[in-house]
Amino acid sequence: MDITVNGQRHMLDVEEDMPLLWVLRDELGITGPKYGCGASLCGACTVHIDGEAVRSCQVAAGDIWGEVTTIEALGRPEAPHAVQAAWREHQVAQCGYCQAGQMMEAAAFLTQNPNPTEAEIDEALSANLCRCGTYPRIREAVKTAARKLQEEA
Repeated sequence: MDITVNGQRHMLDVEEDMPLLWVLRDELGITGPKYGCGASLCGACTVHIDGEAVRSCQVAAGDIWGEVTTIEALGRPEAPHAVQAAWREHQVAQCGYCQAGQMMEAAAFLTQNPNPTEAEIDEALSANLCRCGTYPRIREAVKTAARKLQEEA
C-alpha cells in the first residue's frame, strides 16, 4: 500500500483491513494518535485525512483516501499551530492522553468554523472524551486559537 503521512510517502505491506491507527503506530512508529476505545467513541486516535478529522481506529488501510496528518505534523516546534499554542497557553493537558485527538479535532473544526460560539465548540468536540475533565480549558483554548487564526488570515 502507498500512503502519505505527515508529508512523507511510505510503501507498506499491510493488510487492507488493518486500522489506520495500527498502521501509524505499529508500522510507522507514530505515537501521537492513541488507542482509546477502538470503536470511534473517544477520539484519542483522531487524525486528519486531507484536512478532515477522522477516527483512525475505524479507517481501514485500504480505505484511506488522501494524505494523513497526525499531531506530529500539525505544527512545528518553532511554529506551533494556533491550537497547539492555545493548548499550552490555557494549560489544557493534565494526563495528556486525549490531547492529540482533541487538538486534531479542534484544528479541523476551526477550518470549517473560524468564529465559533461556545455552544458550537462544545458540540464539535463533544465526541472527544477527556477523563481529566479539562473541558472548560479546552473550550477557552479553542476560542483563543480561533482568534489567533483570524489574526493570521
